[in-house]
Amino acid sequence: MRIGITSTIPGEIIFAAGNILCDLNNIFITSPDPGHFIEIAESRGFPRTTCAWIKGIYGVLQEKKIDTVIVVSGGDCSNSIALGEVLDDDGLHVIAFSYPAQPDPAQMTIALNRLAAEFGVSASATATSKMRFDEIRRNLAELDRLTWRENRVSGQDNFSWLVSASDFNQDPESYQRELKTFLRQAATAPPRRPALRLGLIGVPPILTNLFAILEELDAEVVFNEIPRQFAMPWAPESSLAEQYCRYTYPYAAHFRLKDIMRACEERQLDGLIHYTQSFCFRQIEDIIFRRGLPLPILTLEADQPETIDGRTLTRLET
Repeated sequence: MRIGITSTIPGEIIFAAGNILCDLNNIFITSPDPGHFIEIAESRGFPRTTCAWIKGIYGVLQEKKIDTVIVVSGGDCSNSIALGEVLDDDGLHVIAFSYPAQPDPAQMTIALNRLAAEFGVSASATATSKMRFDEIRRNLAELDRLTWRENRVSGQDNFSWLVSASDFNQDPESYQRELKTFLRQAATAPPRRPALRLGLIGVPPILTNLFAILEELDAEVVFNEIPRQFAMPWAPESSLAEQYCRYTYPYAAHFRLKDIMRACEERQLDGLIHYTQSFCFRQIEDIIFRRGLPLPILTLEADQPETIDGRTLTRLET
């Protein structure tokens, strides 16, 4: 079965059950015309002020053949909960997955066991799946190292590979082969010499040319916060429960703050861009990051999938 997800979940279990994992966000934003999916959702009654990602997911599900949808009902946003209710009312098979309120291994084990029982997956099958994924995650850790330490991988390529780790492009074997090929080429690429080393924090930006504009301004993103979280480079050192406890996205902002502060120091960042999605509760977390982080922060907000407008370009240049 093709299993759609609204946010990153323990995909090891889904693949162990012999299913195909599909991150609906990736299908939406990589479409030649993502705005089409938003139009579908709005034509079905979604308000204009609803997050574009939520509307995009809904639009994708109206056109793509997805058997089941896993909605993250705890650790994402209330919009996802309401989306799940609408999808259930539409007749789709909806499964709720909730991260614990705190990153506690015992509570995480309960959540993992509940998901495994939903798909009839044994502990040994999940462990085998985790070993396969761990090998991919080691390679993603090397790609990240080639980005920030050796400057051989661009911020755009870093982002693209890491963000797609949420579902490994629906085909882990092909993803791994292509990743190994990319790493061989990157290992001998000439080092990049940007004037500024930046970190991009916050949800993955809906702006389609952000990285290209930054390169034109002689700046390079050497830390993609949330995509790196999707890649989970620490996974080979952890049990499955510990792996998803270290995944900061579902938890309070201060867990993310610690991870970002380590990156600021280790990667010698000059500044941060905090991307916030219009109509998203995570915009409020900008207050915490500005209070707690030691570097200059530029906050960017956008709503629709589009290129950077003149006002945003001026702010980046300034």
